[in-house]
Amino acid sequence: LVDDEMEEVIRQLEHQISKLEGVLRLENMVTASGGKVFAANGERADFHTTLKKCEEAGGSVATPRNPGENDAILYFVKKFNSYAYLGIKKSPIPSKFQFLDGIQLSYTNWHSNEPSGKGEE
Repeated sequence: LVDDEMEEVIRQLEHQISKLEGVLRLENMVTASGGKVFAANGERADFHTTLKKCEEAGGSVATPRNPGENDAILYFVKKFNSYAYLGIKKSPIPSKFQFLDGIQLSYTNWHSNEPSGKGEE
């Protein structure tokens, strides 16, 4: 009986999440790629505030790992005509970057002559 009750709770939660994702998609506040959901609220904030808001929502700052995920992030850059923070940081290795957890990047798509450290990467 406990398993049946738990399955029903899970089913209801999945339904609620699906409805919320549907509303967000209608408002163009969420997009998906590679099994990941990318969302933005259009508000401007510094990196630490962005990191905190993402964690509070149960997610993390976007970390593009392939062209599709990069395009999902670019969607919001264009939609809000603003930059996007990425979940990466400078590596101890000169001219290299890594994810916030220290893992080296395996995918990059920098503009020519970037990253320059001037905020236009």
